[in-house]
Amino acid sequence: MSYLTWFEAHAKKHKQIVSKLSHLSDDELIAYFEYDNMIKEEKDFCPLYAKNKKCHDMENLNCYLCACPNFRFNDEGFKQIEDKTLFSYCGIESKDGSRLYGDTYIHQNCSKCTVPHLVPYIKKHFNRNWLKIMEKVKAIK
Repeated sequence: MSYLTWFEAHAKKHKQIVSKLSHLSDDELIAYFEYDNMIKEEKDFCPLYAKNKKCHDMENLNCYLCACPNFRFNDEGFKQIEDKTLFSYCGIESKDGSRLYGDTYIHQNCSKCTVPHLVPYIKKHFNRNWLKIMEKVKAIK
């Protein structure tokens, strides 16, 4: 699955949840997206929920910003680095991020970074329109 395919499908799922919860306050909506609630109430939101797994090993994981506003992707690649294509990177160069290298590719590894899953960060960047928060994520050709 390409980054763009996942991104667009996830945006639709996020919008559906937010739409059905329009009666909640912003704080209540953010709280609804806590992992322990989402795994019970929104089983199809994340494929890891079926395995009872988290994407990040952390307490109080909040899934509102599943996908990070600092992540950058381009399915065609941003540039060549030696003989490999860079497909994704961190826009803030988080010290907790790293890169995954393959024979022909380089992808950002965000598994050790918890920045977008912390409630203060979510509140700082909050918008009920997930795509608005994520507007810098995908490369525009």
